[in-house]
Amino acid sequence: MRASGTWNPLWDNLYEWDPEWTEQFMTMGSTPIRRGVFTPQFVELLSIAIDAACTHMYSPGVRRHIRAALELGVTRQEILTVLEMVSVLGIHACNIGAPILAEELEAFERRSRDRSEDRSEQTN
Repeated sequence: MRASGTWNPLWDNLYEWDPEWTEQFMTMGSTPIRRGVFTPQFVELLSIAIDAACTHMYSPGVRRHIRAALELGVTRQEILTVLEMVSVLGIHACNIGAPILAEELEAFERRSRDRSEDRSEQTN
């Protein structure tokens, strides 16, 4: 991976601390590529998606895989489509947050109404 330029320098400490595990992990991760199940173009598109995902956001990898994809003949539209598809991963924050916000707003309004009614009763 170092020779091909795909090594992430952030992995240096991990490799230094546990080279055996790191080698096994890297071997596992590269198995689909080595087996040739997917075309090199698809592997680059998948790698772009992984590196661009909101859970990873690794800019150097996105850049490296976009560059490689273009060299393999992947079109701008194909790369853009992958980026658009992976962008929806962030929508989960809204899928989780919006219903909770609605519930909490309803509860807040109920508490406010109850407090207002309590104050009205106390003044009567």
